[in-house]
Amino acid sequence: MVMFKKKSPKTSKIILSGISIEITRKNVKNINLRVYPSEGKVRISAPRHLRPNSIRKFAESKIGWIQKHLTNYHAPAQPVDHDFMSGETHLYRGEELTLQVSTKNAPPKISVHKANGILGMSVRPGSDKAKREKVLKEWYRAQLKKDIPKLIEKWETPMEVSICEFGVKQMRTRWGSCNTRARRIWLNLELAKKSPACLEYVVVHEMVHLLERLHSDRFYGFMDRFLPGWQEIEKELHGKVD
Repeated sequence: MVMFKKKSPKTSKIILSGISIEITRKNVKNINLRVYPSEGKVRISAPRHLRPNSIRKFAESKIGWIQKHLTNYHAPAQPVDHDFMSGETHLYRGEELTLQVSTKNAPPKISVHKANGILGMSVRPGSDKAKREKVLKEWYRAQLKKDIPKLIEKWETPMEVSICEFGVKQMRTRWGSCNTRARRIWLNLELAKKSPACLEYVVVHEMVHLLERLHSDRFYGFMDRFLPGWQEIEKELHGKVD
């Protein structure tokens, strides 16, 4: 019996318009292009017999599409450094509120007074900056954990998907993430500072990944279907002004 050794895929890289593209040549029939915006990566898989020049021409023909999808991802701005003292401006649900700190021998408490634009914080005497920051962050977390389940429930039926679990955490590079196998989504704690429309946009975005893992044309087709006008909300999320 003659045994044939399976060939390993061959990988290489090309640079187009400053973008690094990883090329894998393997036993496939068609050439495929995938863009991973959150990782800033572009990958092409191509048949072994395809000439390098043909692969490059294919990539060049798609460079506009690649640039578009890479720039669709924007990392959240890093939180502003606050002292958590009275008079500071803090955001909640897209509104600017003036922080008003008071001391009391009781468990910490946050209250919102929309009529006069006040964000009240009651802490124990001697609470330092770190403690006051922790109190506000935990309050933000609690508010998101009240809002997110309602949005998930709202969208599960029309999207015909189900979320098994969600969580809230501070993220430096993304607004949300989705584990498609576990059907679990994570949302950035900073979303508590954004408008309700922005929070809903991110929840829908992550839930759509259960229908399409990649940021492909199919993915954006689902976004157009479920949340028409999402592009304007995305601009608001990233602080863009036309």
